[in-house]
Amino acid sequence: MPRARRGEIELEYEVQGQGRPLLMIMGIGAQLVHWPQGFLDLLRERGFQIIRFDNRDTGRSTWLDGAAAPSPGLALARAWVGLPVVVPYTLSDMAADALAVLDDLGLPRAHVVGASMGGMIAQHLAFEHPDRLLSLCSIMSTTGGRRVSIPKPWAIKALLGPPARDIDEAGERMAALMTTINAGGFPIDADELRALGRLSFERGHNPPGFYRQMAAIAASGDRSARLGAVKAPTLVIHGDRDPLVPLAGGKATAAVIPGARLRVVEGMGHSLPRGVWEVIAEELAAHAGRVGG
Repeated sequence: MPRARRGEIELEYEVQGQGRPLLMIMGIGAQLVHWPQGFLDLLRERGFQIIRFDNRDTGRSTWLDGAAAPSPGLALARAWVGLPVVVPYTLSDMAADALAVLDDLGLPRAHVVGASMGGMIAQHLAFEHPDRLLSLCSIMSTTGGRRVSIPKPWAIKALLGPPARDIDEAGERMAALMTTINAGGFPIDADELRALGRLSFERGHNPPGFYRQMAAIAASGDRSARLGAVKAPTLVIHGDRDPLVPLAGGKATAAVIPGARLRVVEGMGHSLPRGVWEVIAEELAAHAGRVGG
């Protein structure tokens, strides 16, 4: 796969198809393979060129080995009470990484979609680099405001569980985590999730990178004021069963971005099971169609 460079950081990425460029940014600890291929196929059928990549500290992109970060619990606790969080990099840095992928492809602008932490990174792109977006779509994400971003205790406990020690445990942990945060919504395939967990372990299992990304989220704070300056046409998609990033976070995002449209998917948790692919693909196609480009 090709690799884009930004300073000492290299980002592994993949391009599928031709058409309207769609830059897809995944969430915390998640690799480019976490975008389901069946979902990508639906987007390609609707005229998108798919661009997906591994964030820094994930998969086959550069790992910041040796860079210290607080434990996830400590980072979240400090952020919650308004104390500074010391981090080796920020979500702004990760947004600049995403631009490096577009630069490597020679693309001046793209439609941008991000899921969970990827939605936060996409938001940073929208208010820090507005000239690079044709449109923005924030999926199961939030403004970072404390009152609208409180996860269910059992969901954050599942996310922050101990890292897998081997490939088989990685498969089981992936199935267990996604079953939990799917929150009993659309049916999920446990065998597919085990295969995804095993593949992710093989591509690049980096628990310290997860902790550094969590610290970057905690340090970014409330983006509400900055999101008020977003000019890109914006679609916000959120599930009404999301236990990790509550629906309130999606509603708040849509409320502060001028002209944003909110699409609530009934029965959707914090996941992208097969049952939501058609709905989200149609929403993204219609959104991009209204924008053009």
